[in-house]
Amino acid sequence: MHTALYGVHKGLNALFTDFAGWEMPVRYSSELAEHRAVRETAGLFDLSHMGEIELTGPQAGEALDYALVGKLSAVKPGRARYTMMCAADGGVLDDLVVYRLADEQYLVVANAGNAAVVAEELASRAAEFDVEVTDRSADTALIAVQGPNSPEIVASVTDADLAALKYYASVPTTVKGHNVLLARTGYTGEDGFELYVPAPEAVEVWRLLTAAGEPHGLLPAGLACRDTLRLEAGMPLYGNELSSDRAPFDAGLGRVVKFDKPGDFVGKAALEGRQESSQVLVGLKGQGRRAPRHGYKVLDGSTEIGEVTSGALSPTLGYPIAMAYVATESSEPGTNLSVDVRGRIEPVEVVTMPFYQRS
Repeated sequence: MHTALYGVHKGLNALFTDFAGWEMPVRYSSELAEHRAVRETAGLFDLSHMGEIELTGPQAGEALDYALVGKLSAVKPGRARYTMMCAADGGVLDDLVVYRLADEQYLVVANAGNAAVVAEELASRAAEFDVEVTDRSADTALIAVQGPNSPEIVASVTDADLAALKYYASVPTTVKGHNVLLARTGYTGEDGFELYVPAPEAVEVWRLLTAAGEPHGLLPAGLACRDTLRLEAGMPLYGNELSSDRAPFDAGLGRVVKFDKPGDFVGKAALEGRQESSQVLVGLKGQGRRAPRHGYKVLDGSTEIGEVTSGALSPTLGYPIAMAYVATESSEPGTNLSVDVRGRIEPVEVVTMPFYQRS
């Protein structure tokens, strides 16, 4: 599958990769240059492979309270919340961002590989509520501007009051006459914005942002640097840190589960019994140059105690970092462990995440 911006990426000589059935740009120039642009100036991302599902109606909030683990009815219009959809057994089906656009209107944003499942589950779980569920994914493009110069870039193409737009908030606005939903959210650890755009208008909005960003060092950025950026920021990736085999508590994200909201929700009973984990997600800091990678075994002495879920040589920090599930008794920051990196035992230290935090 191709996003509405596929032709633009081809014109930029992007290197493509398959991601959840979508042919997506993995890099344009070099992933290191793109990573550094996001940390130091700004990067422009095509995220149109993500799923967007709209819920409208008098019971939209109640339907989401039942379908998801969070209390979405408590979100104020114009704000957003990070949450999860769990199966009846408590396993994570996807992690989501939910925007409340109006009193009776919400937008649920799902990961590309899970978008169809989330849309189907939302429709099923909302069936007994007075709400309409509409999959807007095919009609919606998503463009992100991330990095310290992103406010100046976005301010030059829209009249939205960016100073009043808080983190995890959104506002409907225009970009040179194109209607967009502008959100101050992202997946890089930097300040930035995500623009939900009608798919037929995506190319023109991308070009407007590119032109506005040129004086500010904006670079188009692919999935490769997006992965190292989110890893440095300690943000989980579905399929790595999150899966249907893991509960939110395993990933240290039990705070998103709201047991105190009224009524039942899917997975509640199972999650009440899954708050204690035998393995938990931790950050690992390497001491050499060889980076732990997904699937590598974590050792405490000669005993295997876990597995790396994501890892890379951090472009910003200059040393290897990783996230891994390890035995709870070996999870305290400061604990010295090791990782089997293709037959070589490399020392690592358990550290508090995020690895990188903007000043």
